[in-house]
Parts: sequence; structure tokens; C-alpha cells
Amino acid sequence: MKKVKIYQYSKCGTCRLAVKQLKQNGYELESVEIFEHPPNPQELAALIKNSGLPLFRFFNTSGEVYREMNLKDKVKLMSEEEQLALLSSNGRLIKRPIVTDGTKTTVGYKVETYDQVWS
Repeated sequence: MKKVKIYQYSKCGTCRLAVKQLKQNGYELESVEIFEHPPNPQELAALIKNSGLPLFRFFNTSGEVYREMNLKDKVKLMSEEEQLALLSSNGRLIKRPIVTDGTKTTVGYKVETYDQVWS
């Protein structure tokens, strides 16, 4: 059986949709509650590399904590190391769900993307 790790918040509707689609596609899931156990900076760096996306795409820009911390302009001035440390310090800052098989990684949930990557 195909296995993936999913960093999610189990009460998030979008995360539940992602879980449902992954299970329908025959995946066994290793679920990590992202608020309680956010990935450390090294894990995040690997996830970002495997996603092919810029680091900024891993920020939950519509999240309450992101807005409360006024990160919109601050993030642009931070080094990559500072951004990784910030993300790993608070799982609420990370866009979810993150799904990885160790080779490829997706961030967020779109049916079309999951059909392409995780089918």
C-alpha cells in the first residue's frame, strides 16, 4: 500500500477533504497534527525542496495568527532560516494540509492537484 505523511489539523474541513481523497486513492496515512507537532526547520526545508514551491507558499497567509503578527511585510525582510524557524515555532502559521511521500510534496488542497500528484 502507498504511504504518505499528512500534516493537518483534523478539525479543518479542507484537511478532511484531502484525507478522504487520499484514502479513496488507496493511500495509508501517517497523520501529524500540525498545531501540536509542526515540522522542524530541517523537515520544512526538505518539504519545500520536494514541493518545488517557494518558501512563501508554506505560510498560511489567510490565518488569524499570520494577520495578528502583521507578517505580510515582515516575512519579505526575513532570511530563509528565520522564516523556517518562525514556521516551525507555530503550526498555525503553516498552510495545510501538507502531504509528502518523501519524494514529492503538496501544500494546501485542490482536487485537481491531488488528481495529478496523488492518484
